[in-house]
Amino acid sequence: MSVTTIPNLLTSNFQFTIRLSYINFMKRLFFIISAIILFSSLAFAQKGIDTQTKKIKDEGNKTNGTQRMGDTSRSIDFGRDKTKVRAQLANPYKMNSRRDVLIESVLDVLKEQKLIVNESASRKSDGIIVTEPYVFAKGAVITRNELNRYAVLPNSDASWTRGRYTLTVEIQSIDGIQNNVSVTAKVEGRSENGLLSEWTTLQSTNAAEDEFLVKLVELVTGTTVDAPQDDNP
Repeated sequence: MSVTTIPNLLTSNFQFTIRLSYINFMKRLFFIISAIILFSSLAFAQKGIDTQTKKIKDEGNKTNGTQRMGDTSRSIDFGRDKTKVRAQLANPYKMNSRRDVLIESVLDVLKEQKLIVNESASRKSDGIIVTEPYVFAKGAVITRNELNRYAVLPNSDASWTRGRYTLTVEIQSIDGIQNNVSVTAKVEGRSENGLLSEWTTLQSTNAAEDEFLVKLVELVTGTTVDAPQDDNP
């Protein structure tokens, strides 16, 4: 090797070392930049998740608050939406109508309720109309409950198998346009004790009378008696 070759060789080695150092520096710089970008992305994503989570929590709190307010409102609602129990109509009931027209209205209501007129017991010219006994309950399963609605049952272990009632409608004229309409129901229940069965007259609860009067009032006046009403219009 000549003396001239040695300096050239040293120069080449030095340049190679510089290039290798530069390459290593660029690699480290690339890794550092990549790491910064990666961590920034993760932090931003985490922040987005936290923001979304907070929004969900806030919405949930609003909903729960609203529900609690609604529950509180319901808890202090003292029967506003409860079913109202209507008092029975007056019996006799005063009605404005011509007597002959009112008698025809009574007959129409009886026909609608499938009640048959006892022609021999009725005196239509005197404003008295009597029906045949109408059986409203059959069978031991439902008769007691139905009888209990129309009559006052005695304290006994009787097995009630049928229930029926007979209506007597009397129209008394007050003047040319006003009349008192009175309705009387004879409620009977048939009980059995194995060998014998008999019909027993029971005290009426006035339910059968009231049902008839309601239908008659609605037909004559066109007003629905049991229409729902709002206490706070």
